[in-house]
Amino acid sequence: MSVTLRQISLREIQLELKEPFRISSGTATTRRIMLLELVDVDGTRAWSECVAGEIPNYTPETIDTCWLAITKWIAPALLETPIEHPSHVHGKLERNFRGHQMAKAAVEMGMWAVESHRQDKSLAEILGGTRTKVAAGVSLGIQDNPQALVEKATAAIARGYQKVKLKIMPGADVQFVGAVREALGKTAPLMADANNAYTLADIEVLEALDKFGLIMIEQPLAWDDIVRHAELQKKLVTPICLDESITSIDRAEDMLTLSAGRIINIKPARVGGFSASIAIHDLCKKNNVPVWCGGMLESGIGRGYNVALASLPNFRLPGDISPSDRYWARDIVTPEWTMDTDGLVTVPRDQPGIGTTVNVDLVDDLTQRHETLGG
Repeated sequence: MSVTLRQISLREIQLELKEPFRISSGTATTRRIMLLELVDVDGTRAWSECVAGEIPNYTPETIDTCWLAITKWIAPALLETPIEHPSHVHGKLERNFRGHQMAKAAVEMGMWAVESHRQDKSLAEILGGTRTKVAAGVSLGIQDNPQALVEKATAAIARGYQKVKLKIMPGADVQFVGAVREALGKTAPLMADANNAYTLADIEVLEALDKFGLIMIEQPLAWDDIVRHAELQKKLVTPICLDESITSIDRAEDMLTLSAGRIINIKPARVGGFSASIAIHDLCKKNNVPVWCGGMLESGIGRGYNVALASLPNFRLPGDISPSDRYWARDIVTPEWTMDTDGLVTVPRDQPGIGTTVNVDLVDDLTQRHETLGG
């Protein structure tokens, strides 16, 4: 049975981070977050989240460009239009409509959630997820000095996180990662994430990182590069993980063809939603390439979508799926997302949608702007 959307409501809220989060391209202290509420013609409702940032330092998109794209092009293309299955939304939005992947994903993923409510099945189940729990990793922002990073990494391991991502940038790399490795020992599950802060001219630094026995080095070179990553991977023992460079199934195929990396970080918003994420997951599974689910400082709504996706079988590495209290003094969902002492997050497979309830009163209090599209 097809799904027909009647209405899409957009809201912008703001959530203050418990502590500043610094990466190579900037520091975040407050998150402007776009939330969407989708309603079909039968009254079935689901919330989704657009994870684009305030400035175009991760992808060219921002919360404001996504707001424009959804109101001007995406909503008119989908409202009052029967869609046979949510898996068809991505293809429909790709026709004669380039880019704007995060805007497309916010609506596409929401339609998967609408479908899960219509079927009275969990989002994980209709995506094909098989896990009841998913392993959680933590992402640690760039710190002022190596000792500060050591303290945060030590606390993360003590809490049970199964992977610790260390953000790096020129001047805060080898010494910082080395200090953490020395403090935590050879077996601690560490990785480094450069957010495309380096070039091949920095080969000495990257080769120095290669000595620390990291799980991976994530996106060391340019955000849109595949070829130079292939050259770099030949020189490193440590697997390169591509993040920003993988924006579609075609780009994933390019990575595999050129041996430009050995791991992919799948952020569903970056690739246009769940359909593309599942295609990349299946491609990597076929080629024995592990994937994991990255994070974008989501609220509990976006976190629910990531948990559902990470329940698919080839998500073999811990994702950036931290509990709610990692970032927020109070999340906008009830119950909030939690993690057990083994670093596992439970996949809510016994209820439809993302498995947690949106605190609408709190969202109302936090709303900075609101627009409703459709009747």
